[in-house]
Amino acid sequence: MASFLDSIGYNGWVLPALLVIPLVGAIVVLLLPAREPADGTAGVESPAARQVAFWFFVLEFIVSLGLWWSYNPADRGWQASIDISWIPSWGVRFTLGIDGIALMMVLLTTFIMPLSTLGSWTNIRTKVRSYYALLLILSSGMIGVFLARDLFLFYVMWEVMLVPMYFIIGIWGGERRIYASIKFFLYTFLPSLLMLVAIIYLGLHLRGAGGVPDFSYDHLLAANTAVPQRTALWLFSAFFLAFAVKVPMFPFHTWLPDAHVEAPTAGSVILAGIMLKMGTFGFLRFGLPLFPGAALNPTVRMIILVLAVIGIIYGALVAMVQPDFKKLVAYSSVSHLGFVMLGIFALTLQSVQGALMVMINHGISTGALFLLVGIIYERRHSRLIDAYGGIARVVPMFAAVLTFVSLSSIGLPGTNGFVGEFLVLVGAFRTYPVLAVISTTGVIFAAVYLLWALQRILFNPLDKPENTHIPDLNRRELAMLVPLIAVIVWLGIYPAPVLRRMETSAQLLVDRVQAGTSAPRVSEAAP
Repeated sequence: MASFLDSIGYNGWVLPALLVIPLVGAIVVLLLPAREPADGTAGVESPAARQVAFWFFVLEFIVSLGLWWSYNPADRGWQASIDISWIPSWGVRFTLGIDGIALMMVLLTTFIMPLSTLGSWTNIRTKVRSYYALLLILSSGMIGVFLARDLFLFYVMWEVMLVPMYFIIGIWGGERRIYASIKFFLYTFLPSLLMLVAIIYLGLHLRGAGGVPDFSYDHLLAANTAVPQRTALWLFSAFFLAFAVKVPMFPFHTWLPDAHVEAPTAGSVILAGIMLKMGTFGFLRFGLPLFPGAALNPTVRMIILVLAVIGIIYGALVAMVQPDFKKLVAYSSVSHLGFVMLGIFALTLQSVQGALMVMINHGISTGALFLLVGIIYERRHSRLIDAYGGIARVVPMFAAVLTFVSLSSIGLPGTNGFVGEFLVLVGAFRTYPVLAVISTTGVIFAAVYLLWALQRILFNPLDKPENTHIPDLNRRELAMLVPLIAVIVWLGIYPAPVLRRMETSAQLLVDRVQAGTSAPRVSEAAP
């Protein structure tokens, strides 16, 4: 496969293609006829938009899949790099590249997006073209965040992905969609402005020839020791706020439950599966490498670690008392992402690899849970746990999949959830044993809130007549869930290929941050 990819020059065009394909898809979707041809069904939106969007997402996934074979895990530099001038007078370049961390995030994104489209197949009935066009634009923005090697380009992509999700929640969300979308926008946009100020400062601080700002990530890595320590602390704080809100860390999490509950099913899947990872990815790519002294300041580090542990326990305890199943899953995300932050700032190879695995596994398992919540909501139009009871007798396939996915979210050995959390706790125990021990209670609490919810939804007495005629999973829904189940099993039984592709980049990150210096990352000459 690698030789075939080399023969077609795959690494030379794949990264720009991953940004362009969804944008082309969005244009095609918007150009489709708004209505069905005249057949007596006036006012019925054409189904072509969802079909075209789905196949563009499938194409995107197929194109991205080549990265799995073309990526060389032993190479410590950027791969499939693209570097061209974009705005010369500002010193902004269109610079893309992948390492082992970005590779897995890109593949997670391209894997989740077509499944999210299938999850929207029947519940999006108005403004269908606009909805799928926004999903495609959102995909391009999210992939751009993972690929950007220029801080200004990174910020542009960071904001590009915000706007489509704002409209997706605000137009196609639930009853409180306007409140949730505005809250989501304000919480995530305002801290990003502080990050923009920090990026501009860094670009001006690292002026190139002729006094032109330089936003190159690689150049900033090489020069970050020239930033005064106090200044670095303020700059890290600006990046920290932008990323902590996106994670979301406790106590910056309050936008998340509203956004998740009010978003349509695909919006919730994308939020949990991909967008929350933007914050933790930001810490891995920018927060720690650019400001190692500030990030490893004992006081700063301990505050972040304590907030991460509080988030693990708090998210689990609040999830335990939720009457709304969708909100329960939303609060579970606060707990899972706490494990990611613990792994990142514990800063051992095992904990960082564990954090990356939790990021991937949370996207798979929690994304599947939101799809299952959407499936049962379409049938009963209720997310309240008490509205169900005993439905395993009526929908056995749904019950089996929900049970399996819930066990993977809990971290049952043999499923994907176990691998990441185990590595985080083992790695964190080496540097912060007390915090690691306290964090293990989050695993116990996860078992409590999910198993208790399963009992009330699936296995209590079937005492509500409206639950006796619920249809089981159909072929489309099985096609949507089977790939997720396959990945859950694969990562639980044999995660070595994924860990191997991330190991070099994770080790490089740990070495660089611990040393507090930044050697140039890439082997190619600077432009």
